[in-house]
Amino acid sequence: MRPNPHMILPVVPAHLPLTEADALADLYRRGTPDNTQRAWERDLAYIAAWKRATYDAPLSWPEQEAVALRFVLDHAQDLGATDGEARRTAEALIAMGLRRDLSCPAPATLDRRIASWRAFHRMQNLPSPFEAPLIRQARAKARRAAGRVRQRKSENPITREVLEAMLATCDHSHRGRRDRACLMLGWASGGRRRSEIVALNRDDIDDREMAEKGLIRIRLLTTKTTGPDMAPRLPLKGRAAQAVMAWIALAGIARGPLFRPVSLADRPLPRRLSGAGLREIIRHRLELAGYPPDFASAHGLRAGFLTQAALDGAPLPAAMQLSLHRSADQAQRYYADVDIAENPATDLLA
Repeated sequence: MRPNPHMILPVVPAHLPLTEADALADLYRRGTPDNTQRAWERDLAYIAAWKRATYDAPLSWPEQEAVALRFVLDHAQDLGATDGEARRTAEALIAMGLRRDLSCPAPATLDRRIASWRAFHRMQNLPSPFEAPLIRQARAKARRAAGRVRQRKSENPITREVLEAMLATCDHSHRGRRDRACLMLGWASGGRRRSEIVALNRDDIDDREMAEKGLIRIRLLTTKTTGPDMAPRLPLKGRAAQAVMAWIALAGIARGPLFRPVSLADRPLPRRLSGAGLREIIRHRLELAGYPPDFASAHGLRAGFLTQAALDGAPLPAAMQLSLHRSADQAQRYYADVDIAENPATDLLA
């Protein structure tokens, strides 16, 4: 993980001596994933701007319960059909580019911002106003009142059939070999997230068992559910392992990023492939395979792996060992989407 040297967050208690405060702030930077740091920074900017627009005051530590309750209430209603202070605050946030519109934010968005606000209090060893019974109850009611149909992260899963069609468009050029390796690794190793795929380095690929067993192991230094101290080493077998090793050999990758941009002259570049670059690979290969480019997002690899596991009858715990889902309920959703039509109870009046 690369720490963000520019992270400016309320991460240390005000009473600490300067030396200890700097050391603690540095520890938070080094021990917090980049994505979390960026989310914290966005949330801090939002809640600080909301407080300034609402009360014409900066954030307080600890914050008052009345302010926390007002935050929940302001974000638990559609402001488009109302008038008042909450709407004027929302319009100010829209003008600053911090809010999209006057509609009620998704419950998950409100929960994430409150979680960040609570984290800032913990960092400073302060009680959070969001733990007050009244505010906890208000949050629960707001979540229920604003309930909406869960939106999939990918419009469709990239199941085996879709993946095979995408792979068939990959030729033997550097670009084709890279795309084949990227797609097969991302799918067959458990449905890897986009950030996990592009973060891989050559030394994360252990190929010592390749000659004897046709197997490589992939080390994931940082995921949403594990850190470097518990980095999983996931197996990749058969065609997928061969595709990864073919890409490494063709591109001559001895160290550094595993997946890289390829120039128009079909030469691998030394820098790391970005998450946006991987998204474009998926869109491009979908289109070449005859699917609409927006048929699936990068998350379709993850959704497709679990959906295919369900279709093939793989036990959920076995699939979760590779997908690294921490919550069985979350992983079960993919199985439920497949299994419901095959449930014998659906034939009671057939």
